[in-house]
Amino acid sequence: MIFYNKELSLKNIKDLLFGEEKITLGKEAADRIAHSFDFLKEFSKEKVIYGINTGFGPMSQFKIEDKDLLQLQLNLIRSHASGTGEILDDIQVKAAMIVRLATFVQGCSGIHPSLPELILECINRGIFPLIPQHGSVGASGDLVQLAHMALALIGEGKVRYKGQIRDAADVLNENGLKPLRIYIREGLAITNGTSVMTGIGLINQLYTENLLAWAITASALVNEIAGSYDDFLAPELNRKKRHKGQILIAEKMSGILSGSQCLKRRQSYLYNKEVNGDKVFRDKVQPFYSLRCVPQILGPVSDTLEQSMKVLLDELNSSCDNPVVDPETKNVYHGGNFHGDYVSLEMDKMKIAVTKLTMLMERQLNYICHDKVNQILPAFVNLGVPGLNYGMQAAQFTATSTTAECQTLCMPNCIHSIPNNNDNQDVVSMGTNSALITAKVIENAFQVTAIHLMALMQAVSYLEIRDRLAPSTASVYDKIRSFFPAIREDVVLSPYIGKTIDYITHNKP
Repeated sequence: MIFYNKELSLKNIKDLLFGEEKITLGKEAADRIAHSFDFLKEFSKEKVIYGINTGFGPMSQFKIEDKDLLQLQLNLIRSHASGTGEILDDIQVKAAMIVRLATFVQGCSGIHPSLPELILECINRGIFPLIPQHGSVGASGDLVQLAHMALALIGEGKVRYKGQIRDAADVLNENGLKPLRIYIREGLAITNGTSVMTGIGLINQLYTENLLAWAITASALVNEIAGSYDDFLAPELNRKKRHKGQILIAEKMSGILSGSQCLKRRQSYLYNKEVNGDKVFRDKVQPFYSLRCVPQILGPVSDTLEQSMKVLLDELNSSCDNPVVDPETKNVYHGGNFHGDYVSLEMDKMKIAVTKLTMLMERQLNYICHDKVNQILPAFVNLGVPGLNYGMQAAQFTATSTTAECQTLCMPNCIHSIPNNNDNQDVVSMGTNSALITAKVIENAFQVTAIHLMALMQAVSYLEIRDRLAPSTASVYDKIRSFFPAIREDVVLSPYIGKTIDYITHNKP
């Protein structure tokens, strides 16, 4: 059980999303929420405060009569539940609910304690509101998607519960939970914030960190297959470039390759007078860039992920309400903490970084498949009869086209602002669009990496070098071969690709 008081870590998020952990509010958090509500209840009397006794957005110029204040909150939820498109995955909805809870725990929302308690119960019981993908421009936060979350909480929407889509009211009642009651500003508090883009962003972060680990391992293995010289990973070389990511990738690859009998030492060959007398060298003096420049290519990916993790955790543990209720200074502040540019920019950077990683995997795959390039393997690592059998030829088509889609999806969304809302929202972030597109790019990247790993398995089998591999890469070979046997006769590859994707998505190397 995670006792939540003020901050959540990335490990907390991972345990809640992919593990069996439940969450409960600590006393400090509960007290802070209650104190914020009590303060706002008194402070809001005889004052004009946005979204409490005014309309919303451009309609905020209209004062709302006291008798309509609670209806105002319900009207916001119902009117903004206008999303379209496919429904978010349960894990994405769960992440968004966790992030919304995290905002309320800051004690700056002025909401009744029953709201975070209901969200918490839904998280722990697996009650997930149906939320469409399309609707957010990411400026006043994720208004439309969060309105669909709110619609379920007031018992008027749909939820997915135990794999079935049902009326929220029935599921809440079945679990002994009462639909949300409006007290002051609960409608606005649920809908106003960056929780959906941040939740999806955190999932993207976790998956991409796993993806990077597989790309590093694949890059180590392809250099073993190629019999590369090992000095491209030398610390003396990589530390001359003062980039943390480059140094880290080189160190990780060196660790993975520890004990390998496949790499060559330059001192033993080209720096040795006894063996360097040839006029034409059989082996390349330097490998192709996709093999040799891995630290320089994946290093920026690592650095990008480090920055995105910081931003996402800061956003997770922030107050993204408007207005912000501050009992400490005894004031209510109107501003733009709901704006999603921080998340949007990081998602754009992440999808570009993941696409570059995907391009690296595709180029390494091309090296393995191209017999005239690698000069040690049959074309398409075909272990059967050339012409009669085709090895990984068609799978390479899939990898190439999927990589191309990633490149197309890389247009930054944070600069694609379209004014709307009567120009009230005249500069918007498109943060949720960016997070969703990044999720698609990551999904594609796992597909390409899986196909590349399968080709690497075929190469190891053809060269019969399993016993010369480093213990780390030999272990990966054994694990993948347990569900993808060496293919000699042509078979339908899609099921094997699917198994490999599933394995690397949910397991570390």
